[in-house]
Amino acid sequence: MDSKLKIYFIENSYDYNASDLNTIKIAGSEKTLINITNELAKDSNLIVKVFNNTSASFSKINNVTWQNIKEISKDDNPDFVIAMSDANLLEKLNCKKNFLWSHSIQSFEKFVRKKQLLPFLRYKPKMILEGEYHYNKRSFLTSFYGKKILKIAPDYDFIDTKIETNHIPPPNAIFTTKSDRNLNFLINSWHEINKRNSKTNLYINPPYKLSENDKKKGILLRNKGDKKKLIVDLINSRLFLTPGHKTEVFCLAAEEARELCIPIVTMGYGCLYERIEHGITGFLAKNQSEFINYAYEILTNDKTYLDLKKNLIKKKNSRNYSHVKNDFINILNNE
Repeated sequence: MDSKLKIYFIENSYDYNASDLNTIKIAGSEKTLINITNELAKDSNLIVKVFNNTSASFSKINNVTWQNIKEISKDDNPDFVIAMSDANLLEKLNCKKNFLWSHSIQSFEKFVRKKQLLPFLRYKPKMILEGEYHYNKRSFLTSFYGKKILKIAPDYDFIDTKIETNHIPPPNAIFTTKSDRNLNFLINSWHEINKRNSKTNLYINPPYKLSENDKKKGILLRNKGDKKKLIVDLINSRLFLTPGHKTEVFCLAAEEARELCIPIVTMGYGCLYERIEHGITGFLAKNQSEFINYAYEILTNDKTYLDLKKNLIKKKNSRNYSHVKNDFINILNNE
């Protein structure tokens, strides 16, 4: 009889697996699933499986088994099942210890509309949430079996990147999240920043249609590439500039920038206030005028930039997936 603990994850988005970690194919929630399962599978006492829409049938990567969701057998009885984002997925396996890992803010009305209420009541999952904002926004009606915070982390590639303490990049700001996360507010603010100093540039992710005026104001679309290119673009930037958004529950993009010792200026919308320490690793603006002034200060004052950078270097590798794994195991064991 196998004494190893079986931890199974189920998600139902698109075709990917752990081999896609360094590509542009995946976003934050997919990175998180790959990283946590890779870390868990380093423990020889655990059997870790992921069921999703991978087209690679029964593929073992980093000691994690990735299988298509259609290959699930109810005869396989795991010790723990973690459904990613959708309580309906819990119906696919027989398990008494169920978890629902949320990556979004979800109202009770949407929870019901997505037909998650009945499986939620039947399988009684404990919620896994990614921060204080996420925890506070999760309705009691969709978390009354319990909810726990599990703060995630950047990939080890960000953590292991060496940072030159006294290097000062050109006055570039960068925004590597989605365009629906208050990008219009950011661009309007940037016009004023660039008016004060025309040598500044703002790099944003495609797709986005820039006006001729935007282009004149130093706003450029990044050539989106793999993780290696993302890291190069980030370390060639002096500032990670993002207002934040009410739908952001962690903002892995900001955490990646922080790990590369790039100061952050934000309005703190959504969870973004959790990603910085005001005056130490960046600035939390109270209004648009402060947002503009803080950004301009970092882009044009070398001392301000270097002081923030030195503080960030001291905090480098303060959280990695070894920590995430330990916290995750504690959540499972206290179920």
